[in-house]
Order: sequence, then structure tokens, then C-alpha cells
Amino acid sequence: MTPITAPGAPAAIGPYCHAVKVGDLLFTSGQIPLDLAGGMAEGIEAQTEQVFDNLSAVLAEAGTSLDKVVKATVFVTDLGDFAQLNAVYERRFGEHKPARSTVQVAALPRGASVEIELVVEL
Repeated sequence: MTPITAPGAPAAIGPYCHAVKVGDLLFTSGQIPLDLAGGMAEGIEAQTEQVFDNLSAVLAEAGTSLDKVVKATVFVTDLGDFAQLNAVYERRFGEHKPARSTVQVAALPRGASVEIELVVEL
């Protein structure tokens, strides 16, 4: 296993790394919408965009990109935000359609509305 820490993504807020390479796969830790300064955007669309910016930085550090995502797991605090979240998700992935699970949760770290983790082919 090879841990990945991406300088272009906010520092982990716990005892974990941004991602781990295992064989030909990359497993990302969940990313919440923190920016590099530790601030958080407001609104589900802006938060989802920031999550994708963070994930893209992690993937770039590992030498891969969103078009190689095999599976996404999306955690959201309000499924009522699904349509707005999905619009950003679709725009960021474009024609690529990885497998996905979306789960409503009671709460996320730092009061975030969305968190996404990925499994990615290297």
C-alpha cells in the first residue's frame, strides 16, 4: 500500500491520508467541501463543486483523474438536495458514468452537507 497526500487538497482532519494506492486501484478518503484555507462553501452546489476540486487534486497527485473512477460513494445530509448535487456530479463526470451509491446520513464532519469517496483505476 502506498499512501497519497495531495498538497492541492485540504489537510486531513483526522488520522488518515487522502488516498491509498493498492495494486492498480486508488481508494480515496471521503472529501468534504473544505477549501485549502479550511473554509467551507455554502449551499449544496458550491459544496459539491469544492468536493470535486478536492478529489481532483488527490487524483492528480496519484496520477489519475475522474475519467478513471470505477465507483463513487456519496454521503449527503439531505436527499432533498439530490437534484442539485446530481447536476454538479453529472457535469464533473461528463460522459463517464461510474457505479455509485448515494446515502443520506444524519451528519458529516464540520457540518458539511456532502462527502464523496472514490475507487479509481490507475
